[in-house]
Amino acid sequence: MYSIEMAYARMRELQDQANRSRAHRAAAPRTRRLFGRAAAAKKR
Repeated sequence: MYSIEMAYARMRELQDQANRSRAHRAAAPRTRRLFGRAAAAKKR
């Protein structure tokens, strides 16, 4: 039987996984993305 506790535990696992993924992406320099957009704008 699938209980509320099991559903909650699964939700926490997914939340932790999403937070780790977000933290990993935030570690990458944002300047590259901004520079990429600026370079694309200059090409137009």
